[in-house]
Amino acid sequence: MANYTTLEIVQENPNSAVFYLYLNRPNHRNALSRDFFTEFPRALSSLDQNPDVNVIVLSGVGKHFCAGIDLKTLTSISDQFVSGDRGRAGEKFRREIKELQEAVTAIERCRKPVVASIDGACIGGGVDIVTACDIRYCSKDAFFSVKEVDLAITADLGTLQRLPSIVGYGNALELALTGRTFSSSEAKELGLVSRVFGSREELDNGVRVVAEGIGLKSPLAVRGTKAVLQRSRELNVEQGLDYVATWNSAMLLSDDLSEAVSAHAQKRKPVFAKL
Repeated sequence: MANYTTLEIVQENPNSAVFYLYLNRPNHRNALSRDFFTEFPRALSSLDQNPDVNVIVLSGVGKHFCAGIDLKTLTSISDQFVSGDRGRAGEKFRREIKELQEAVTAIERCRKPVVASIDGACIGGGVDIVTACDIRYCSKDAFFSVKEVDLAITADLGTLQRLPSIVGYGNALELALTGRTFSSSEAKELGLVSRVFGSREELDNGVRVVAEGIGLKSPLAVRGTKAVLQRSRELNVEQGLDYVATWNSAMLLSDDLSEAVSAHAQKRKPVFAKL
């Protein structure tokens, strides 16, 4: 596997199709440096293209998931655009923002499901990241904040676009305008996370069980479920049904279907080919 300065990829069990992608700057509470935005999509792409990977668990090394964008990175980016032609500087700045956005959107573009395992701080850019994930779990010690407004920034890496569909428009607006910190229990109440675990150890074990379970299912069915749900966010019910009909007309009649039916009839666990 490639070496990264801001990330670490781990396969904890060599017989497992679950791989762990860790934000790995614990001395900085896993704040997002400029290198992160280059390495993160590259790491996700490598996992996506690896046929041994069925599920990706995204977590943070140390006590915190992510403290948001590194302020040094923010200052460095802004300093690049303070002089010269304002129009050209603005056009270049927009391209820079789009590049940072693409790094986060890489989570959604990844064919494999990405499960966020959140402990400690999940602030600013951390919320951008987890709202792009497919499933989110946290420990009781997790806390969250859509913090950008307190730094005189309109959040621009995905939270304002993704959070409303997760927690509702009114709740998203309140969290984004106040920048307040909210707890793991409130995150569960809002629907931002699916479950709150009592400790980091319980979180790790619980997420492992869920990820391993998904990893044993048909890779084609899991891939299709993620793709169809994502596309359906932009469609009405009739359009969504048409989309999944087209999808299944291409993907349904597979060896995975035959294996699933045979395994059910023979009362055994199915074994699916890699994707």
